[in-house]
Amino acid sequence: MSGQRKIRILRIINRFNIGGPTFNATFLSRYLSDDFETLLIGGLPEEDESDSLHILEEYGLKPILIPEMKRTPNFKSDHAAYRKIKEIIKEFQPDIVHTHAAKAGALGRRAAFSCNVPVVVHTFHGHVFHSYFGKFKTIIFKAIERRLARKTNGIIAISDIQKNELSTIHRIANQDKIKVIPLGFDLNKFRVLSDEKRKAMRKNLKLDDDTIAVAIIGRLAAIKDHSFFLDVVERILDSTSKLIRFFIVGDGLEREKIEKRVKEINGRKGQVVIMTSWIKDIASFNAGMDIICLTSKNEGTPVSLIEAQASGIPIVTTDVGGVRDVVNDGETGFIVPINELELFTEKMLILIEDEKKRKIMSQNGWSFVEQKFHYERLVRDMENYYWELLNKLKQ
Repeated sequence: MSGQRKIRILRIINRFNIGGPTFNATFLSRYLSDDFETLLIGGLPEEDESDSLHILEEYGLKPILIPEMKRTPNFKSDHAAYRKIKEIIKEFQPDIVHTHAAKAGALGRRAAFSCNVPVVVHTFHGHVFHSYFGKFKTIIFKAIERRLARKTNGIIAISDIQKNELSTIHRIANQDKIKVIPLGFDLNKFRVLSDEKRKAMRKNLKLDDDTIAVAIIGRLAAIKDHSFFLDVVERILDSTSKLIRFFIVGDGLEREKIEKRVKEINGRKGQVVIMTSWIKDIASFNAGMDIICLTSKNEGTPVSLIEAQASGIPIVTTDVGGVRDVVNDGETGFIVPINELELFTEKMLILIEDEKKRKIMSQNGWSFVEQKFHYERLVRDMENYYWELLNKLKQ
């Protein structure tokens, strides 16, 4: 595009907290080709979330922050955020507005439509159509999303499973309007000096060589179902003589409730469950682990499971959201139907008792995620989709 104006993209993210949307927005803002110019804007994390601005700084990005864009619906703050987004659109004059996740999608797309932006794209990183709200609120949110989808040029799902949910189950948009583009990550850091990192991390965590370290990583929120995880922990401790330490990584609104339960378990079993709060260097932490779990009731594409496999760590997870798109069941981990406590415990015990099985799954993990979830593939797929939508305008 020598001599021509670059294609301008305004990228809007809900808020800069740890999770898939931040990584997605970071790599797309940083690594698109020189044909594109990207401006990244978004809200701040909530009090119960970890700030992810250090990730953007690591990749040389300086976003515009909109403090008014908050997770909880609020007419005053939402309207203020909407007005700010419109001002930015009028000044930046984007060819494409690309929103990521629900709040950014609602406010950003409305602002883009109002300003007659040529192409509007939205990525569903997850959805709130079950396990978050009551029936009435869910019906309202679905109606809002359907109305927005009708005017949106392109909708992106991050997995085939999510596309089916959006089109067939929840009827947000027709299948031909939804493009599947999986997330992408900088996975190489999970492979660099992994043996050295493991020794250092296990020394730091005071783990003996024969102690099996199990972690669950994510917000301490009801949707993540740490109560189920702790039910599994108690059953495992009653079923094996192996030395085990369980790590709960993250923070959130459920912290006090989880801490109380952890204290009860540790009072009976010794200091077997450790709560670490958020850990920024997750690559080093993962290196010290042997098994990583996820017990969520709803997910988009769980980043912790992709990072676990990149680290060569086997997984046990509930069968929710896009999990089956990111875990090779029986090869890199075990996928268990939701609320199946006995089966989840059984799969965990297989990995705890069988070191050979853990090693086989460990070797399978990296090869499974290396090509599928690298950011270079993400950027290539997204650029092609942008050109496809732009070319439709000429038809």
